Amino acid sequence: MATQSAFAHGMSEAEKNAIIEGGNLQFMWLGASHMLTGFDHLLFVFGFVFFLTTFKDVVKYVTAFTLGHSITLVTATLWGITANYYLIDAVIALSVCYIGFENIGGFRKYFETSPNVLWAIFLFGFIHGFGLSTRLQELPLGDEGILLKILSFNLGIELGQIGALGIMLALLYKWRRTHSFLQISEVSNRGVIAAGVFFFMMQMHGYSHTVNPDEFGFPADSHLHAHEEMTTPSQPAFPGSEYLMDLETGPLPAP
Repeated sequence: MATQSAFAHGMSEAEKNAIIEGGNLQFMWLGASHMLTGFDHLLFVFGFVFFLTTFKDVVKYVTAFTLGHSITLVTATLWGITANYYLIDAVIALSVCYIGFENIGGFRKYFETSPNVLWAIFLFGFIHGFGLSTRLQELPLGDEGILLKILSFNLGIELGQIGALGIMLALLYKWRRTHSFLQISEVSNRGVIAAGVFFFMMQMHGYSHTVNPDEFGFPADSHLHAHEEMTTPSQPAFPGSEYLMDLETGPLPAP
């Protein structure tokens, strides 16, 4: 679960092939699935709607976030602007920490003032969109119909977000009507901060694999792929040989 959470935006080879062979509906489906499995995105959305009680406020804040991530998703993909996705996802994890800290009144308590939440959500939307763009650019998008592919992917993101948002708002609406809401709300937002810290550490751990791969004994560009190989070892040549590893050649031969 931890690995899936930290690398929720990764694409398997099967997924890449399906996208290349499929059409715009496939790009839309990919966008929706990425949003629904992107726990960092979902936690950020959950955080900023946590205390919103009117439909007008929900629309305002969700629109700010949507505009932010749509702008960078489309422009960065069209212009081929990319970066190390572990670092981008690490900043996304910090945005999760930010919204949880804001919700428990941390800025007002320690700094006597807090950033404008609406503008912060809009700006963090840029980062979230950039993170989605770096993953989308892993596909050979080509030049023909690229804008429609990107827009289809973005539409899928929005549909997935709307679906997740509907569930969140329904749960929050029911929860607010209970006496435990105020007591548990702080615990919940501290949990959001803890999750953000966890995601940040996992992404920085992944980044360290890409920067200094030889330090870990498996210089693979894909950190998740390396971990999958580690968790599904082949049958050992002799009992205990799975523990005898050479950093460059793999398992040592039987004595």
